[in-house]
Amino acid sequence: MMVVGIDPGTATTGYGIVEDKGYGLEAITYGVVTTAPSLPLEQRLAQLFDALSVLIQRFKPESAAVEQLFFQRNVRTAIAVGQARGVALLALAKAGLSVGEYSPLEVKQAVTGYGGADKNQVQHMVRLLLNLPAVPQPDDAADALAVAICHLHHLRTAQQWTT
Repeated sequence: MMVVGIDPGTATTGYGIVEDKGYGLEAITYGVVTTAPSLPLEQRLAQLFDALSVLIQRFKPESAAVEQLFFQRNVRTAIAVGQARGVALLALAKAGLSVGEYSPLEVKQAVTGYGGADKNQVQHMVRLLLNLPAVPQPDDAADALAVAICHLHHLRTAQQWTT
């Protein structure tokens, strides 16, 4: 099972594709989609949609997961992240992928076993679970890999309940 995880943002959207090999997890690719702040918002969102669509077409994941928006004190930031989330969900839906949505607490719980884990703990566990030589950079890519790992754990648990 191959899954794409997305950590949405207007300026930087992290992505990570993880495959469950049966004997362990493997990072297929990860990185970020960035957009220039000088561009109008609609162009930035179009760039994000196009980049995610190309990524999905190239790697053909079987499922997807997007981090849910958590409460932001800065309303402007929350709206921008929400718009990027919407574009990511649209790209995934247009590709025909089923999508899981997880809160930051659920992602931390799945990756570290503790919902209150800090960013460094999550990144370290992502590195260990994927047998990577270093913590994935930038942070948004590591977060997206964590979202993908969370989704794979969720799918594996759901499968165990149906068999």
